[in-house]
Amino acid sequence: MNGLFVSFRFLLLMFLAFSVATPLFSQDEEPCDQEEDPRAFSSEFRTDGCRWRTRFLAHRADNPYWPMEPGWQVVLEGEDDGEEVRVEITVLQEFKRVAGVRTRVIEEREFIDGELYEISRNYFAICAATNDIYYFGEDVDFYEDGEVIGHDGSWLAGVDGAVAGIYMPGTPLLGARFYQEVAPHIAEDRAEVVDMGSIQVGDQWFENAVMFHETSPLDGPCAISTKVYVAGIGMVQDDNLTLVEAGYQFRIANEAPFKQ
Repeated sequence: MNGLFVSFRFLLLMFLAFSVATPLFSQDEEPCDQEEDPRAFSSEFRTDGCRWRTRFLAHRADNPYWPMEPGWQVVLEGEDDGEEVRVEITVLQEFKRVAGVRTRVIEEREFIDGELYEISRNYFAICAATNDIYYFGEDVDFYEDGEVIGHDGSWLAGVDGAVAGIYMPGTPLLGARFYQEVAPHIAEDRAEVVDMGSIQVGDQWFENAVMFHETSPLDGPCAISTKVYVAGIGMVQDDNLTLVEAGYQFRIANEAPFKQ
C-alpha cells in the first residue's frame, strides 16, 4: 500500500510539473471560445445573364473599390509575427479564360523580410448588370530561396466543383455576407461587410471606404481577417498591412474602356 501511495504521489507531482511547464495556451495567445455565427453566407449567384467586363477604371463611380485598369498598383507593408511583410497588387495587361469567361489577371507578390515568398495570379471579371466583381480563382506559387516549392490554395472555377464567388459587390450593404471563393475543401473564403463610410486605418482616415471581416470554414470561427477597401484606390488594409503606395506602373492608352 505504501508503495502504491508513493507511486501515486510521484505521478501527481509529474503531472503538476508538466502542466506548469507546458500551459495549454501561450502567454501571448488567448483561448478561443468564439462560436460559429449561424447566419448564412450567400454561395449561389445568378450569373447566367451577365455580360462580363475585364477593365474597371479607378475613377468611375460604378464599383471603384477594386480597380481593374491595367497598370494600377497598390502596395501594403507591415509587420507580422516579427517579420517585415510587403505585398504588391498589380493589374496586369493579361487575360485568362476561366469557366468560359475571359478574366482579368491581377498579380499579387508577397515579400517577407525582403525575400520573395508568394506570387499569385488572380482572375476577376465584372458582371455588367450588377457591377459585382467576381473571383474566378488563382494560380499560386510559393517560393523558398528563389525556387517554387508549392502551389497550396490554387483553384479555378469550373474545376472539381468550384464556381466563381463575389469578391466585391457592386452595391456593398452593411451586414451583407457572401462567399468570395467557392472551391470545396481548397479555398472557401467568405466576407461580411462590417463597416462603411469613414474608416480609420492606422493614423489615416479614409472616406468612401468599406471594411470586410473574412473567415473560412476551413480555418474555424476564430481566424478572422480584416480588409479595408477605398473608392478609387482599392485595398488599403490587410490585417497588419497598410497602404504605403498607390498609382499606375504603366498605362494602356488605346484599350477600349470595357474590353471583353
